[in-house]
Amino acid sequence: MVITQRATKNKNYIDKYSKLLSDLKIDFKNIEGYILAFIHRSVVNERPDFAPEHNERLEFLWDAVLELVVTNELFKDYPEKPEWELTDIRSAIVRGRNLAEISKKLWFSKYLILWNWERLSWWENNNYILANTVESFIWAIYLDLGYGAASEFILKYIYSTLDTILEKKLFKDAKSSIQEYIQAKFDITPTYKVLSEDWPDHNKSFTVGVYKLDEKLWEWKGSSKKKAEESAANNAYHLIENK
Repeated sequence: MVITQRATKNKNYIDKYSKLLSDLKIDFKNIEGYILAFIHRSVVNERPDFAPEHNERLEFLWDAVLELVVTNELFKDYPEKPEWELTDIRSAIVRGRNLAEISKKLWFSKYLILWNWERLSWWENNNYILANTVESFIWAIYLDLGYGAASEFILKYIYSTLDTILEKKLFKDAKSSIQEYIQAKFDITPTYKVLSEDWPDHNKSFTVGVYKLDEKLWEWKGSSKKKAEESAANNAYHLIENK
């Protein structure tokens, strides 16, 4: 992990993120990874002297720990549920929308390090950025303190959303839900279009739109087309359901 001293040796940054970790009761060893978890790529693009790395490097690895912890807990807690239902519930727990809400509750937007244009554009309230930050933060814990500490954070702040997910049936597959809704109401089937592909082949991001005929209902980013489609469908379903 390579981060310039300007980003990690500055007393103001050390104090700010040490306070956050203290509030979260994380007894850290090395502050650098946690600061990296909040550095948006816009900073690296505009000020590589300040930080030559950004949090997408950590986000790239996040699901290995998060999905393992959630899978293990679901398997233990619900021995009677079939594999397909556990898979849907796990997807609801780890999907971007849920992680973004957790990020908001933890006030992570106050700690995001963004370049001026992004901050002026209020990107710190963007669910995609907020979800990525939680993902990166989990991996920062893992790199610094190991699996046990990362698992503790996941159980306390992420797996704990399970009751709400079950109560509101948020685990139901979003693509199936929106297809059933639109077919019943408009007698058509929603379609999905890849709007853009960003970043190098080894770390791609897809922006996918979900459409009702030519009307775009929502668009969302994901590390794969499948994840982007699911997130776009989930947001679109909640949009039209609440109209």
